Amino acid sequence: MENQRPAVVDITLGQILAETAAKYPDRDAVVYVDRDFRLTWSEFNSLVDRFAKGLMALGVQKGEKVAVWSTNVPYWVALQFATARIGAVLLTVNTSYKISELDYLLKQSECENIFVMDGFYDTDYVRTMYELVPELKTQERGALKSEKFPHLKRVAYLGPQKHRGMYSVPEVVALGKMITDEQYAERQAGLHPDDVVNMQYTSGTTGFPKGVMLTHKSIGNNGYWIGENQGFTEQDRLCLPVPLFHCFGCVLGVLAATTHGTAMVILEKFDPLLVMKSVEREKCTALYGVPTMFIAVLQHDRFKDFDFSSLRTGIMAGSPCPVRVMKQVMDQMYMKDITICYGLTESSPVMTQTRMDDDIRRRTESVGRAMPAVEVLIKDPETGDQCASGVQGEVCTRGYLVMKGYYNMPEATEQAIDADGWLHSGDLGVMDEDGYVAITGRLKDMIIRGGENIYPREIEEFLYNMEGISDVQVAGIPSRKYGEEIGAFIIQKEGVELTPKDVQGFCKDKIAFHKIPRYVVFLEQYPMTASGKIQKYKLRDMGAELFPDA
Repeated sequence: MENQRPAVVDITLGQILAETAAKYPDRDAVVYVDRDFRLTWSEFNSLVDRFAKGLMALGVQKGEKVAVWSTNVPYWVALQFATARIGAVLLTVNTSYKISELDYLLKQSECENIFVMDGFYDTDYVRTMYELVPELKTQERGALKSEKFPHLKRVAYLGPQKHRGMYSVPEVVALGKMITDEQYAERQAGLHPDDVVNMQYTSGTTGFPKGVMLTHKSIGNNGYWIGENQGFTEQDRLCLPVPLFHCFGCVLGVLAATTHGTAMVILEKFDPLLVMKSVEREKCTALYGVPTMFIAVLQHDRFKDFDFSSLRTGIMAGSPCPVRVMKQVMDQMYMKDITICYGLTESSPVMTQTRMDDDIRRRTESVGRAMPAVEVLIKDPETGDQCASGVQGEVCTRGYLVMKGYYNMPEATEQAIDADGWLHSGDLGVMDEDGYVAITGRLKDMIIRGGENIYPREIEEFLYNMEGISDVQVAGIPSRKYGEEIGAFIIQKEGVELTPKDVQGFCKDKIAFHKIPRYVVFLEQYPMTASGKIQKYKLRDMGAELFPDA
């Protein structure tokens, strides 16, 4: 499977889409089950061309950033390829951002264009834009001059509705008629696979978010191999309920599908009932999600009412997968070929992936092995030397997938990528003799209790076996005596009432005394980034507040 084409191909995202549309013109490309929206690859390709010409007509230049602040609405994916076709840089904005975070992002990125939707949860995006850029209400469209954001030229609405000072998508598309085919072709001829095409701001679980610059070549090739490792073809149909603003959506999802002609059945936001309806109605063969999404589907009251027999593969990523959940997904949801991916936004993002023929032990105890044409090493964080098989160190990667750097942050870029081109993940892991990597925690996640190094993953896996526990996260809690104590943050199954003593009793005599959680906290949900990553530092902060005398 890994020898069908060169491991790394010099190609732009626009060329990838054109090739797929030529090969599979009449097959489904984009589908939304909850509304009347279905485009073939030929129709989608045509929409992208009209959208791209419209952006050119607005005056969007090669290298300009085009931000998108929106959930997975139908025009999102069209904008992803329309920007790529004219050499603009798609700047994805976290849907949970508030006004101060958007303010920071627009300034730090020197963003020239932004598309927004109505809003999400308790944030009104349109009103936020008017607060940040009051000039929108008084100035002529296309002649915006913002005092606060000197780089910002255009604001648009990612839909058909009209808002003062903003272009709507139908207006942008209609303007495309002003651009000739020759002008459009000339713009595309000036593009290069090594150009930056995508910029994503890391979740910022520590410090200020950094703009990760990714190229056509890095995410296009990464997307191809992600799909290849799931056996994707034009016969597959991928249910995509994860956010498009994150690599999980726009690379693992959109680019893995587009490189293989696989249909994308997209959800505007995650809803377990709509996931089940989409899989059944569209006979999806693949499904993506973080472990908490799969748990939400498996534990849904109506789970048994739906037919999952069309499912075959998919990806679980974002945080480690409990063995019990993986077995349920494979048995009850028919996803025998499900894969696990690991990586960072900075690595385009996937550096390792399990393969379809890996056994369940590999799929739960490891995050797979290196992708084709990618080097992955475990390095000693102190010396930088390569660790021997089975010895823990920092997971590092090198190859086409490494980001160009952080936008306007040369020092942070130097800290992340060393002089030999290795990207340092900040994650701790071990590699076995066959090249399979297991993540044991983050450099910062490691708990040091009285000089003992303790890895949260080990305790989490143990506690997953306790009846009544739906999910568990382990984090260090500051302690005067030991430096850190172990805190277990537990979500209970519905109708179950555990006590801290129950949890400690379950551990007694089964794991080393120093690994037994001293503190147990029961929660309804975990603090998460919008991309589904659990923010352990917030759990540590919570523990410090709850147990100040630890």
